[in-house]
Amino acid sequence: MTAHPPPTVDVHAHVLLPEIEALVADRPGLAEAKALDARRNGPAALAVSGPMVRDRIPGLTDVTVRLAAMDAQGVDVQLVSPSPSHYHYWADEKTAEKVYQLANEATAAHCSAAPDRLRGLGLVPLQHPDLAVDALDHALAQGLSGVEISSHAPGRELSDPAFEPFWARAEDSGAILFLHPFGCTLDERLDRWYLSNTVGQPTENAVALSHLIFSGVLDRHPGLTLIAAHGGGYLPTHIGRADHAWSARADAGAGCAHLPSSYLRRLYFDSLVHDPHVLRELVRAAGADRVLLGSDFPFDMGAEDPVGALRAARLPEADFHAVRGANAAALLRKD
Repeated sequence: MTAHPPPTVDVHAHVLLPEIEALVADRPGLAEAKALDARRNGPAALAVSGPMVRDRIPGLTDVTVRLAAMDAQGVDVQLVSPSPSHYHYWADEKTAEKVYQLANEATAAHCSAAPDRLRGLGLVPLQHPDLAVDALDHALAQGLSGVEISSHAPGRELSDPAFEPFWARAEDSGAILFLHPFGCTLDERLDRWYLSNTVGQPTENAVALSHLIFSGVLDRHPGLTLIAAHGGGYLPTHIGRADHAWSARADAGAGCAHLPSSYLRRLYFDSLVHDPHVLRELVRAAGADRVLLGSDFPFDMGAEDPVGALRAARLPEADFHAVRGANAAALLRKD
């Protein structure tokens, strides 16, 4: 009897939730946050991004349009996360609680329109660690697979001890954590030529993952299920420098028990690296069982043909099918 091939699963796709923006529209702090975002991106990027997002609103909000696009891409299942613009890590506790509740409920409602093809992730207010466990539990109670988090919150890195209860609950529950940066703290240095994204996003991924590795979070919580967007940024392909520092310097090696490169095989990474050679190196560094198909649907920095981009890496057939869907299907079944 011939085994059925695994479904094609895209773990990096977004939904836009206008009700969240309506909720925060009159809240103190929003204008300041928007001004910071504008400074970090620069006027030229904002002039392009506005119309780009408007053109993609149907794919971000209409399930029928989403499913048609998935069919055209050959994608069977999407793991849908809110647009990172909905993080609103500037918000006070009361507002943050309303944001995560609305995000979780709205994302679950979107996915419920096609439950055999759409799985969802909610949000956690990282700026208020005391709310993080409740936010995760709320997401899981809506039938979501886990939550999406950024690379940091204002004044807090992911290595902050205040997040320990959140990591413990995520590990215990088997929730999927999707690490997707929004914004870059290099600020105006990246305010031209869309460097805020092309350099900023992979930098933020590398910094966040390094905090999780070097602080010992992954030693204390080896069962975490964490997917890093954008192939984990610069870290997987430049991990040798981290290994050297860990071996050569007492300060670098003080917080984690093993070579930094060994932790790549405890993490998951999406395939969205825009270069078949980099994708091959990511698979080599992390293992074919740790890389998952990702498209960033439907944004312009995504892959319009994610399966084609994966095929261009010319992986062995078993590895190709693992990344195409078998790895993610196993995670979602476990969830």
